[in-house]
Amino acid sequence: MDAAIVGLGITDVGRVYGRSAPDFAADAVRRAVADAGLTLADVDGLLVSSGTTRDVDVSLQRRLGLRDLRLLSEMQAFGATAGAMLGHAAAAVTCGLADVVACVFADAPLRAGESAGAAYAGRRRYALSGAAALRTVAGGNPTVQYALAARRHMQAYGTTSEQLGAVAVAQRRWAALNPLAQQREPLTLEQHQASRWIAEPLHLLDCCLVSNGGAAVVVTRADRAADLAQPPVHVLGLAQGHPGQPATRGSGFGLTTGAATAGPEALRRAGLRVADVDLLELYDCYTYTVVVTLEDYGFCAKGEGGPFVAAGHTAPGGPLPVNTGGGQLSGYYLWGMTPLTEAVIQARGHAGERQVSRRDVIMVSGNGGILDHHSTVILSPHPREERR
Repeated sequence: MDAAIVGLGITDVGRVYGRSAPDFAADAVRRAVADAGLTLADVDGLLVSSGTTRDVDVSLQRRLGLRDLRLLSEMQAFGATAGAMLGHAAAAVTCGLADVVACVFADAPLRAGESAGAAYAGRRRYALSGAAALRTVAGGNPTVQYALAARRHMQAYGTTSEQLGAVAVAQRRWAALNPLAQQREPLTLEQHQASRWIAEPLHLLDCCLVSNGGAAVVVTRADRAADLAQPPVHVLGLAQGHPGQPATRGSGFGLTTGAATAGPEALRRAGLRVADVDLLELYDCYTYTVVVTLEDYGFCAKGEGGPFVAAGHTAPGGPLPVNTGGGQLSGYYLWGMTPLTEAVIQARGHAGERQVSRRDVIMVSGNGGILDHHSTVILSPHPREERR
């Protein structure tokens, strides 16, 4: 792979009202292109993630005034889309299908006067039928289904609610150092345990934020990246995993995820091992997904994710920094762009108070659906040949 991220654009994020998802998307792309020291005329590839409200599509090209694109597509793997877009963009610039590709996600589910919990209610533009419709009517929303996954992990391995809470507490400590984070006030384990149930065993503080906003990255060839405005972030390895396992008796639902295949494969493609990874930016729609992804990536044995985070390994000062911007639990929720943007910031050395000292190898995860899709990206401030 001979590609690098050279531009990063993040809009205002959080309870930002009066702007549409396409507006956020266009803003994010413009920011990313300017950040790279390029102009929109340099962009000949555009990949868009349609988000939960599905308001962003290939018509973004016209909104941006892009002409004669060589690559244009809307991609959808839910929370794994950012990693999938990056992989498509990296392959495109490496083989010459395009020279400069912008990848963007944006969404605007929050409305003034509405709760975060109501943000997605009734917003789907597609009809559900059959078993999917039955699950929804019966309360089978994503939180309920992730609660089932977390409960199975608890029953199989003895994982506790307090251990899940340790994830939230650690990430809030990181968020306190991030000026972009939505939640920066201190959080204790006692506060986590006292927060109301959303779907047992998940408390409110086990669940990610809801945010309006957008983020984009610009990808080009590594040789061109050296002449641009920002330190290049090199793409060393990429992989996806889509297990397709049913949520039924006898399956691995809740116990293993697509990270178990995508993680090792991405590292293999990068010529690296788990021991080489300096920090992790993990998709954390719920505290449970951090625990199971740590296990599936091989940073601890299966069933030991809970004790691993409870021991403080992932918190500031710990040996394995995880979600250094606060993640989606305390930072901001932009699907897979949340871990990807923080990885770019850390790789560049631009993270300020939260900057980690060791950042040669950064592992980024994306999780989509109900543990249905997974993407893994390995990034570094150094090109592959310098790591040999």
